[in-house]
Amino acid sequence: MENDTRTRTRAVAVAPATGPRRGIGLDEFRPAGGFWERMQRSNARNTLRHCLDWVDRLGWIANFDRVSQGATDGPRPGWPFSDSEIYKLAEALAWEYGRLGEDWVNTVLESLVDRIAAAQDGDGYLNTCFGHAGQRSRYTDLESGHELYCTGHLLQAAVARARTVGPDKLVEVARRAADHVCREFGPAGRAGLCGHPEIELGLAELGRVLDEPRYTEQARLFVERRGHGTLRPIALLDAAYFQDDVPVREAEVWRGHAVRALYLAAGTADVAADTGDTGLLDAVERQWRRTVERRTYLTGGMGSRHQDEGFGEDWELPPDRAYCETCAGIASVMVSWRLYLATGDVRYADLMERTLYNVVAASPAPDGRAFFYANPLHQRTAAADAGPDRVNPRAEGGVRAPWFDVSCCPTNLARTLATWQCYAASVEGDTVTLLQYAAGELRLALDGGDLVLRITTAYPDDGAVRIEVVDAPDREVHLRLRVPHWAHGATLTDGAGARGVAPGWAPARSTLTPGSVLDLHLPVEPRLSRPDPRIDAVRGCVAVERGPLVLCAESLDLPEAWALEDVRLDTARPPRAEGDGAVVRMAAVRPAPPPPDAAGYPPYRSSAPQLRGGSEDSEPAWRDVPLVPYYRWARRGSSAMRVFLPEAQNGARGRG
Repeated sequence: MENDTRTRTRAVAVAPATGPRRGIGLDEFRPAGGFWERMQRSNARNTLRHCLDWVDRLGWIANFDRVSQGATDGPRPGWPFSDSEIYKLAEALAWEYGRLGEDWVNTVLESLVDRIAAAQDGDGYLNTCFGHAGQRSRYTDLESGHELYCTGHLLQAAVARARTVGPDKLVEVARRAADHVCREFGPAGRAGLCGHPEIELGLAELGRVLDEPRYTEQARLFVERRGHGTLRPIALLDAAYFQDDVPVREAEVWRGHAVRALYLAAGTADVAADTGDTGLLDAVERQWRRTVERRTYLTGGMGSRHQDEGFGEDWELPPDRAYCETCAGIASVMVSWRLYLATGDVRYADLMERTLYNVVAASPAPDGRAFFYANPLHQRTAAADAGPDRVNPRAEGGVRAPWFDVSCCPTNLARTLATWQCYAASVEGDTVTLLQYAAGELRLALDGGDLVLRITTAYPDDGAVRIEVVDAPDREVHLRLRVPHWAHGATLTDGAGARGVAPGWAPARSTLTPGSVLDLHLPVEPRLSRPDPRIDAVRGCVAVERGPLVLCAESLDLPEAWALEDVRLDTARPPRAEGDGAVVRMAAVRPAPPPPDAAGYPPYRSSAPQLRGGSEDSEPAWRDVPLVPYYRWARRGSSAMRVFLPEAQNGARGRG
């Protein structure tokens, strides 16, 4: 039986027009303490106001006032795409108001919408950088002007508003903008497309909310136009940068600018779902599979090149030059969620968990007022502190900054964290599936009555997840739990007894009745993870994971006089759990002495290094060293850091 996701639950993050399963709404799961509740609380109390303060301070909101007042002859602050930050902030405010209903959030949003609406032209066009006195004409720079990209984010903000409170002024603004795009770029209009995909997502989702097939069709047209070399190269960036080198249906892997590639994939998945185009869906699944297998970091991060903020070739995953933009992590979650809704494959929920904990959660500081833009897996030196009251470089450095020259990540985080619970579970006919684990209450209105589950857990620090059935419909309802791919040895205890459950789906064997209890135990003991040997940059290295968390070593925790480039990990002694991290045994290498005439020559030796000891023949100086969750690195101050640690072996192991 298919669920009509547009009517069953309004306030969902993604709502395919058809399909066998739906995600849950903002009001269907209430976190109660724990990891994600803390993240959402910080987002609501601090990040939203922080973003609002910065976009106001920099004049990005005032750009809309200049248009409405006809004062566009002077300088315009911000990049051409700064409008999109206002729209992402509006989307975050809309979701947050739908989540908790706080009056101040709605007041700020309504004020923002008034200023946005006043800048809209009579034909629906809305942009503060093009099309007005003293500015370039509309759509004269589709490669880098970002006009359609900004419109796409406007439409997504309106979708959030429509799903949380219903049609209002923002939704009407978006409808007029979408109608303009369809007239301008439809079959009888320009045969163009935007250099930065996003309009596809906005049109597809607005089409769902307003039941307007024209928007879905326009999104489909943009997807089909991609890959035919329409966009002009800019600087040293070729067609692959825009994903304009190979048609979407023919592409085997994601390439070029990572965020663009992932936004395009998400929009393509939306179009495929709503049009029933299995060939298009197959293409996105194929691209996801190869990209995850060969072009994705242990953290779930995507994008290994700084030059184009993009994907490298297969196995090109250097840890120290990893770009892993926060926005790419968010976009990866967006794609995987759509593929899960379309297919029900557990792999997509697994990658979402990895990326949420190790990319999305790594970016914001605990107070929600500073952020990582890039998320490398190796920081060679401690970085200089970011300026607390200035715009900072967007990628380099190992400290979180309050704002960036290109500040797409803070507002993107804000809208994502406001909707986290929408990814926690899904409903498919008579089956409810728990996908992500957090303490709280799940309340679903199903045929025959409400299903209410109370979930108690300290996950990810602890692998115990207790599920109590508070209420249940007067008919049979099935519960299914996700066992993560790393959770070998997991157990599930329900009314039918205890049993081992393998990674994948674990269905409850007992009937859900009020008072029944299920206990899932996921083994979150630290474990070693070795990279594929084809990844040259980390060959001979090993990482440590604990449950869904990737761990890392920080220079702050090393013995005095040790440096991260010198350490070797003793994998003969298994890591042991401590706090939310682990303790491992390490030693530092003692380089072979240079030959007498080595001065002025490159740093290479013919003899192997030895682990440090008191003398040539002494035991290596092994030390216990703590590892911390990657998402927490640099919270205690600037430090060097690495995820992959060289393994002590052969001649380097000594007698330790």
